[in-house]
Amino acid sequence: MVARHLRHGQLGEEMARAFLGSQGYEVLEMNWRCRCGELDLICRIRDTVVFVEVKTRSTATLETPAEALTQRKQTKLIKSASLFLSQRKLWHVQSRFDLVSVYLQTHHCQVDHVPNAFTASHPVGRGHSNWQPW
Repeated sequence: MVARHLRHGQLGEEMARAFLGSQGYEVLEMNWRCRCGELDLICRIRDTVVFVEVKTRSTATLETPAEALTQRKQTKLIKSASLFLSQRKLWHVQSRFDLVSVYLQTHHCQVDHVPNAFTASHPVGRGHSNWQPW
């Protein structure tokens, strides 16, 4: 049996995927995992690779999805995205980080999309350099 919060997360990711697809995004990967963490969705829109963090909440939750995107979480996403770009030899391609918030309600859901939710301007790893592939 799958825990309720995991079912909500899976439903939220499916809703985000459908929403982004309707906006012209091509989903390249879902739940891409590596030693650094997991990337919920990796998409492409025109010439940009978009790393999408999906946060699913019920209306009863006090913490907003944006508040859950902490500096620590951002660092993990940046490291994972760096590894993805390295493995695929895509450092020359423009990329960004988006946030999709899915609010589950009794009879419907609301999807909010924040392009460029954060930038990779802070040092990661041992702090030798900033992550800027372009």
